[in-house]
Amino acid sequence: MSRLAARFAELKAQKTKNGGHKTALIPYVMTGDPSPEITLPLMHAMVAAGADIIELGAPFSDPMADGPVIQAAAERSLEHNTSLHDVFSVVTEFRKTDDKTPIVMMGYLNPIEVMGYQSFAQQASACGIDGVITVDMPPVEAGEYVPALRAKELDPIFLLAPTSTEERIKKLADVASGFVYYVSLKGVTGAATLDVSSVEEKVAQIRQYIDLPIGVGFGIGDAESAAKVAGCSDAVVVGSAIVKKMTLNDGKTEPERSIIIKEISDILSAMRGAMDDV
Repeated sequence: MSRLAARFAELKAQKTKNGGHKTALIPYVMTGDPSPEITLPLMHAMVAAGADIIELGAPFSDPMADGPVIQAAAERSLEHNTSLHDVFSVVTEFRKTDDKTPIVMMGYLNPIEVMGYQSFAQQASACGIDGVITVDMPPVEAGEYVPALRAKELDPIFLLAPTSTEERIKKLADVASGFVYYVSLKGVTGAATLDVSSVEEKVAQIRQYIDLPIGVGFGIGDAESAAKVAGCSDAVVVGSAIVKKMTLNDGKTEPERSIIIKEISDILSAMRGAMDDV
């Protein structure tokens, strides 16, 4: 059983205070933001604060699906020349002391294509990555990509949106594994107002065709919104609310990194508590 499947099974077996099953908390951070030294200790701190799965960003120069907050994170990361190899390196280090927490890499297709699907899959699997979200790879064009990942036991994770048709949902069901990422808002990451009732309706529609856990992201910025989404999903993905904290300091010194890590840990602890009260 993969780490992702095992983690979702564990959570399903655990009950919240009101009798429902626990929902995964998935924080997103950009590798190397705001400094290369912070990523590894931050990953461990997020697990200690209640994260069940880590979504680890790989920077790209043209992050079209991301809003200003994560675009800026990619720019800060690229100032340190962060590459896919750096993502692999930090995961390798993380796995030396944590072989249980699933890690999903989130990035864009261009760097993966430059490396080559087979080479990327081999290196990602070898370092301990469990799944890959490639936001600009639609399932209908993933004919060579998906087999390359699956050959190395990596889960290809795809996105669905409020505008996704029944036909697209069915096509995604044929290629997705790990979990499905439902983008709860039209627009880019960091967009505002979350309509939970609309999320509930779309998640119910997706469940008709896909027998995988459903994670919901975009628009979740505090404990209250995390708890609301936890009530209708299998995972809550939090990105911009965390990445904003990276601008507290430049992360070059240990005291600066400690401030950032504490702020992010506090956010996740509050979300974990609110989600477990659902």
